[in-house]
Amino acid sequence: MEYLQPIVGFFTLLFLGAIFSTNIKKIKIKYVINAIIIQFVLAFLLLKWTVITDFFALLSRGVLALTTATDSGVAFVFGYLATGAPGAPFEIVNPAGTFIFAFGGLVLVIVVSAFSALLWHWRVMPLIVNALSVLFKKPLNVGGPVGLSATANIFLGQVEAPLLIRPYLSSMTKHELLILMTVGMSTIAGSIMATLNLMLFDVYGASLIGHFLTASIISVPAAIMYSNMMIPSEEKTEFPKSHNEKMYRSTMDAITEGTRSGLDIFLNIIALLIVVLSLVALVNMSLGTLPYLNGEALSLERMAGWIFSPLAWCMGIPWQESQLAGELLGIKTITNEFIAYIRLAEIDPILLSERSKLIMLYALCGFANLSSVGILISGMGAMAPERKNDLIEVSGKALVAAVLASCMTGFIVGIL
Repeated sequence: MEYLQPIVGFFTLLFLGAIFSTNIKKIKIKYVINAIIIQFVLAFLLLKWTVITDFFALLSRGVLALTTATDSGVAFVFGYLATGAPGAPFEIVNPAGTFIFAFGGLVLVIVVSAFSALLWHWRVMPLIVNALSVLFKKPLNVGGPVGLSATANIFLGQVEAPLLIRPYLSSMTKHELLILMTVGMSTIAGSIMATLNLMLFDVYGASLIGHFLTASIISVPAAIMYSNMMIPSEEKTEFPKSHNEKMYRSTMDAITEGTRSGLDIFLNIIALLIVVLSLVALVNMSLGTLPYLNGEALSLERMAGWIFSPLAWCMGIPWQESQLAGELLGIKTITNEFIAYIRLAEIDPILLSERSKLIMLYALCGFANLSSVGILISGMGAMAPERKNDLIEVSGKALVAAVLASCMTGFIVGIL
């Protein structure tokens, strides 16, 4: 079984992408093979090459420094609500209960969003993005605009990245729109990486930001691969010679727009967490009135575990742990990655091995959930209103492809 599981799991993950194809006969096997090779090579370099791992360690220290700097600004605005016990005008009897997620952790999203916009305007990020996009364009048959936006998703949000190619959205094929939506949901923005790094640091340590970056980078070719399988097409949109992807007019404009975008993300996360957790609790209360099954009450988490546990097994997780891992995949898809990561951090080490936890760390890294479908349709629909019906049409495939892409990323990390 040690050797049979990865073989069966690998081909099952590919088969699941093929059955959602609009035309299986037109799937180009060479693009599938190229995508798999690129994923393995990137994963090997990012996880095993000392130069890269040392850079990630340096980057982790930078994120911690940014977190400390953010705490100063948050403490000035929110006072003891952000700092917890220090500075409170009353005696603290339970210091562990003073942490308020919105003030103490989530505000980092706004600062990192502004900082990312600044790095983009100063041409630091475009150099990295353009270099990486070369890896995907010809081997995976994507044009310049799609390659740029797809790669930019490693650092920018799922709606911010398509802004780079806004003028080209109206003329893109459904296949290209599917790629943009799938990659957007298969990766996470730099601002979210920083916040998750703060949340999970005590569990995974200083290497966490490197894991998130690696997951986002190797998920890009996986997302393009599944998009190529689901809507096979040889057509692609290219940039004119005079193309310039400049987003901001000045340094201050970058800071201002980045802050505004970060605030939108901040408020959106808070609102979604409140609404989604409330709805999940309501559904679970309703399911709790039904007769117990195997001595336990029915819940969305248990039902998600039944549906997604085969996917967890395909990634390389032992069957006895796949129910729990499947629940995490289901929670991420139904709610969002924040809630799934919080649950992952709370799991007893006895129930989920270190290897399984690492696989799940990668598999949960992405915006592949129902809320993101709505965000992408409304966001990209606002950029190109005439394509909104096409976006709605491919959105279901995009969600499935994004979930499978994240699972393929988890599979590859499990192999390595």
